[in-house]
Amino acid sequence: MSLGTAVRSFVKPVRGILTRSYSAVAEARAVLENELDGIRAAGTWKGERIITSKQGPQINVDGSRGTILNFCANNYLGLSSHPEVVQAGIDALNRYGAGLSSVRFICGTQDLHKHLEQKLAEFHQREDCILYASCFDANAGLFEVLLGPDDAILSDELNHASIIDGIRLCRAKRFRYKHMDLNDLETKLKESQSSRMRLVVTDGVFSMDGDVAPLKGICDLAEQYGAMVFIDECHATGFLGPRGRGTDELLGVMDRVHIVNSTLGKALGGAAGGYTVGPKPLIDLLKQRSRPYLFSNSLPPPVVGCATRAVEMLLASNEIAQSMTAKTMRFRNRMTQAGFTIAGSAHPICPVMLGDARLASVIADDMLKLGVYVIGFSYPVVPKGKARIRVQISAAHTDEDIDRCIDAFIQTGRKHGVIS
Repeated sequence: MSLGTAVRSFVKPVRGILTRSYSAVAEARAVLENELDGIRAAGTWKGERIITSKQGPQINVDGSRGTILNFCANNYLGLSSHPEVVQAGIDALNRYGAGLSSVRFICGTQDLHKHLEQKLAEFHQREDCILYASCFDANAGLFEVLLGPDDAILSDELNHASIIDGIRLCRAKRFRYKHMDLNDLETKLKESQSSRMRLVVTDGVFSMDGDVAPLKGICDLAEQYGAMVFIDECHATGFLGPRGRGTDELLGVMDRVHIVNSTLGKALGGAAGGYTVGPKPLIDLLKQRSRPYLFSNSLPPPVVGCATRAVEMLLASNEIAQSMTAKTMRFRNRMTQAGFTIAGSAHPICPVMLGDARLASVIADDMLKLGVYVIGFSYPVVPKGKARIRVQISAAHTDEDIDRCIDAFIQTGRKHGVIS
């Protein structure tokens, strides 16, 4: 066989493989573009506005002139850019470096990680703590370690997506009860009585509606039927309760809730990271078997430094947390008086209910033109037909900031026929 013949005999199959490969990519691209077109047509496209400043109550937004009021950050206590928090991050960066290049159990645990875990356990009045890269990871890593096929998990139907995904990884029997419905929870507890261990799982505060779980009733039922209680406190840690400890403190059940997951990415500095606090044997087991913990890099030292300072500030004083109530009710009361429907109760999450996804998006765009940054939420983040603009009040907002936001809502609400 000549060299030319040999080359041709090799090239033909390669061309066939490449043709099939290109065809597969083209087909996948067409499927993806069709899906994207459907999102745009439904008015549920989620664009990303570009912020050109640090996080805070006033920010700069690419394409907008002047300073913009920010009313959609999870920066509940205004600590994301607090000078003491920022300086703690700088100090940690200088002393400990940018990162560990390792998971915790190899060579990724520094004394500052252990110190933060101790402070968080103290803050929540629990035995021990384990840090994760995010609370999504904390929820993904808990349930499959704690519960097996002989156990049962009872979950509120509107729990956060990270809880739902974590439960999917778990081999326990699954029971879903109606949202905050204690009667349905009791029914599910009766149905699951043959299980070895049972865990009732709920958000402390539900992030899309700002409603607070009925923890006292949940704890009563759990004790009656021999179950444990877990809460996700991402939208409560740092500012709910007399000392900002969360929903369990607010409702007087800190000693009756067994496991708490929460985040460092909202009130506690706003950078990144999540954690679980609870009984020491559970935390020890998670450090041996929780996959997101075992296979993810350690939290970067600057993030740990920032979060540690935030927790220390809250342990020292509850002044910032206590300032939230008056600001929240100022917004809720004036918006209700203007004719808007505000979901939830006395929580800084203030969902302005609009129903239509496209309307929520248009109003959010018009608000930006008036110097107020808010975002429309629609399916699949919330159920179809329940689109809203989720306003979030921060301790860093002034009364003047809040009044300006309300005035902008009134102007845009009248323009689009939401209020008269």
